[in-house]
This record gives sequence, structure tokens and C-alpha cells, in this order.
Amino acid sequence: MGLILITDDAAFSRRMIRKAVEEGGHQVIEAGNGQEGLDMAASHSPDCIMTDLLMPEMDGFGLLKALREKGSKIPVIVLSADIQDSAKQKCEELGAFMMLKNLPKLPKFRPPSKKLWVANRRYQSGANSR
Repeated sequence: MGLILITDDAAFSRRMIRKAVEEGGHQVIEAGNGQEGLDMAASHSPDCIMTDLLMPEMDGFGLLKALREKGSKIPVIVLSADIQDSAKQKCEELGAFMMLKNLPKLPKFRPPSKKLWVANRRYQSGANSR
């Protein structure tokens, strides 16, 4: 399946998300803030990034903006406990693929299907840029 980059400053949150994603058959790499996430995205080319919004050094908005500026086509799923309308709109403007308020209960959570990964890879191959 896909390689998922989890970007969150809370180790507990990363562990919970990791567990859910790995149960879905995906591989996981982790970053503790947006800057680490940006660096890991460049070096590991994940199929998807799951990020929190509130983090030190570079927050989720900064990560989305930096990815967009680099021409990245990696889908980004924003996970946040409190998504206000203004934050949701900003994430959408910055190119977030999906937003989830909190992580759904583990047995119910599955990242987007393999079809997303295949479609994303085909798109990226044609665009030749990340």
C-alpha cells in the first residue's frame, strides 16, 4: 500500500494515527513539526501526508503553503481537534486534500483507498514535480 507521513508534535497523537494507518496496511514515517515534515516529504516522497495544524517551528498552515510553493502534488489530510470555518477555508485554499476533526475511532478509520494512491502516482508521473 502507500507510504504515509504523519506530522504532529504530540507523540501520543502520532502513535494513535500510526496504529490506525498501519492497520490499514500502509507504511508510516513520522515528523514532529511542519519543518521536519517538509524535509521528510522531500527525502521520502510519501503518498500522503497527515498533519496537525498547531505545531512549533512550522505549523500545518506553513507546511501546506511550503508544499504548494514547491509544486508538491502529495495529498495532505489535516487532522485537528478544532477546525473553525476560517481555518478550514485557509486549509482548502492552501490545497488540503481532506480535513478531519479528530481522528475517527481506530476500528473505523482507514486512509483514502488504494485508488487514491494509484491516481496520485499517475498524476505525479505526468506532472513530474513534487
